[in-house]
Amino acid sequence: MSPHEIGLYASAAVVVGVGLQALVLAGSAAGRGAGAPAGAGPGEALAVVRAALARRPRATLALFALMAVMAVLQYAVPTLVDDLMRQPGALSDGQWWRAGTALLVQSSGIAQIAMNLPALLVVGAVAESVLGWWRTLAVFLASGVLAHVVSLAGWSPRGGGDSVAVCGLLGALAVTCLLRGSARGLTFKGTWYLLLIPAAGLFLCALRNNHGAGLVAGCLLGLALATGTGTRPTGQPAVA
Repeated sequence: MSPHEIGLYASAAVVVGVGLQALVLAGSAAGRGAGAPAGAGPGEALAVVRAALARRPRATLALFALMAVMAVLQYAVPTLVDDLMRQPGALSDGQWWRAGTALLVQSSGIAQIAMNLPALLVVGAVAESVLGWWRTLAVFLASGVLAHVVSLAGWSPRGGGDSVAVCGLLGALAVTCLLRGSARGLTFKGTWYLLLIPAAGLFLCALRNNHGAGLVAGCLLGLALATGTGTRPTGQPAVA
């Protein structure tokens, strides 16, 4: 295994492991007004996700429904993936719109669908309980499109998928917990490890991996939202 591959797998492990804790922390604060203990396991994460879904996160459910329909269509219409995903030379040919349409198709097929759609539902539901529906939608679209833009510019000219946008939601969630978590009992001492999320994003960017671009974009958007005027603290009810 090459050093590049080791770095990718290590970064993925950090994002998944720390991301799970971010979901538990954010979801617990939003639902019960107090942070979950560090080291919370899958059972706690499942409870948090179920509670977030029980609030009927409309933006997340709409995105999930759209991606599910597109997953069916890409098998019903085999040419759809090539028509919508990133293609080499697309930017120079004026096909800038592929940075957006690439979010709609999973170019690696059923395995990518099986990973990305559940991830969108889980991360999106918790993010929406913290950020609100329109912020969740904005972060998803902005971070996803930016990641596909840098991919088209040379990082990974061919492909498609919404995992980069899900990474953006995770980044925004982690930064929001760090900056606004004190409103619901989350201390920096108990959440410092969430800094590994933006660190992993920067490392992946150094490897020219588009998931790093999604993570970093989401972190920056989370920073803007958490420090912006009128942004509600973590744990307050989502604003429609």
